[in-house]
Amino acid sequence: MTNAGFRIVTSKTPLRITFTGGGTDLPEYFRNFGPGAVVSATIDRFIYVTIARNFREDEIRVSYSKTENAIKEVDQIQHPTVRESLKLLNIEPGIQIVSITEIPSGGTGLGSSSSFLVGLLNALHTWKGETVSPLQIASEAVRIERDILREAGGRQDQYIAAHGGIQLMQFNSDDTVNMKRIEMSVNDLEELNERLLIFYTGIERRSTDIHRDQSSRITDMKEEYDMMRNMAYETYDALKSKDFQKVGELMDKNWSLKKKLSKAITDPLIDNLYERAIRAGATGGKLMGAGGGGFLIFMAPLEKHRNIEMALNNLRRYRFRVENLGSRIVYIE
Repeated sequence: MTNAGFRIVTSKTPLRITFTGGGTDLPEYFRNFGPGAVVSATIDRFIYVTIARNFREDEIRVSYSKTENAIKEVDQIQHPTVRESLKLLNIEPGIQIVSITEIPSGGTGLGSSSSFLVGLLNALHTWKGETVSPLQIASEAVRIERDILREAGGRQDQYIAAHGGIQLMQFNSDDTVNMKRIEMSVNDLEELNERLLIFYTGIERRSTDIHRDQSSRITDMKEEYDMMRNMAYETYDALKSKDFQKVGELMDKNWSLKKKLSKAITDPLIDNLYERAIRAGATGGKLMGAGGGGFLIFMAPLEKHRNIEMALNNLRRYRFRVENLGSRIVYIE
């Protein structure tokens, strides 16, 4: 028996933004030169995963950007993280899995693939009647993506999606992870939200290709990674003291370093967009995720937002707010 008698279970898992330190969560860095450190935050854009009984008890149905129907064996599922999640948790046929995302699930730099996996694992554990910690869900997601499927990439996405909020994540050389949440009052969080702008470049890319290139050059770029790691600790202190001007300046320095890590991280178009925003009044910013496309984020005083929007008038501004909660179960029947 693979469930606790539920008909439907739905999880809600946030996407994320990163301030500084991204890349130092790659195991090729933190295992050899660690620790790595990243400051990230979840935002109020979500991926929903619903698990439900299947009318046909010997079949599995999986619906995402396409639908896999009448699957008889778990190994026949094409979606890799769904297949490996069902295998890891020993889930048998007789279920349906449906996912809905508020932002395209690939190539945007907001950690959507890991958020989906975290939400799926959370829903599947609940389906089985199990209560598990965010730490366990995150570690299982890392195991599936990085160890079983051998997908290149870091570990911040899984941990921030599971835990939520604004967090300093330290990735230690023994593979343990320390989480330090940054608590803010309602007014301070409102000020942070008012200073953040995010724009969609319309460019989508494969983060795994960029991560592979980065990982192959980490030893040569150790100094840059060390500096980005240290900037994450500085960002943590600046956010705790509500020095948002300093956070923006650190983001700008981090972006200057990150661009050196791989030729695939930026291009003349992205560089031009970034410089236009800085000239229009942004304190600092960066491209989300591995780079190459997706979303540009900036920190700027509220009075400069209109100028920045005009400078980037060919891009769509996407409004969001920092979200304090990680993956959670929102519906059970």
